[in-house]
Amino acid sequence: MTESDERVRLTAWVRGRVQGVGFRWWTRSRALELGLVGWARNTEDGRVEVVAEGPRSACVKLLDRLRGCDTPGRVDGVVERWSEERGSLTGFVER
Repeated sequence: MTESDERVRLTAWVRGRVQGVGFRWWTRSRALELGLVGWARNTEDGRVEVVAEGPRSACVKLLDRLRGCDTPGRVDGVVERWSEERGSLTGFVER
């Protein structure tokens, strides 16, 4: 297994104007296109938390898209954490 095929969990916290603008729906669509499982939810402090599991290369692509200029609303920053895949997720949902 190559490093890009290694299965991982990405947790990302996205800050900016990302609530009430379709950001979670947009994230779900991008994650499903990449074959990832997980979820996206609004947090009380105005950020969106994204948890995605799958091949590292697909998670990196999702992270790049979260940081890109084509997102709904406005992204001011993304903080990410990488960890081992837990394997308990199915589908990709908006919470």
